[in-house]
Amino acid sequence: MNERRIISVIVSNEHGVLSRISGLFAGRGYNIETLTVAPIPNTNFSRFTISTKGSVQVIEQITKQLHKLIPTLKVMEHKEHDVDNIQKEMALLKFPDSESVADIDALSKAYNGGVVNVGDNVIVVMVADEPFRIKQFIKATEKYNPVEIVRGGVVAIER
Repeated sequence: MNERRIISVIVSNEHGVLSRISGLFAGRGYNIETLTVAPIPNTNFSRFTISTKGSVQVIEQITKQLHKLIPTLKVMEHKEHDVDNIQKEMALLKFPDSESVADIDALSKAYNGGVVNVGDNVIVVMVADEPFRIKQFIKATEKYNPVEIVRGGVVAIER
């Protein structure tokens, strides 16, 4: 059975680390659904947050291989809907200005978001919520005819 998992990897800030991690996945036929990378403030480390799917054995193999990478300091696996971690994803959606700004804003507020820009021909909203709720939000906005949807990768942190 394939399960969605989030894996956080703390690595030394070195050139080529992204290539090594993506190569590990590609070389073994694993898919990266989302990837978010950012430096950890006041350190020489970065945090990779990777969303992937696979069987328990595949996820176990991925984490073992990540531990073997030279710049890796720590690997953490986060299960979906686990009370011991918090997962969030961000999305930006663009709507035609012919749609109701008030309706779109009210809907986005229900998903920890709001209107971030109203331009000449478009309304842009941002939402930040749990990944499954972002999917729900996108589905709920279909009636407002989104012109463009941009999703950020998942980030996760332990409680």
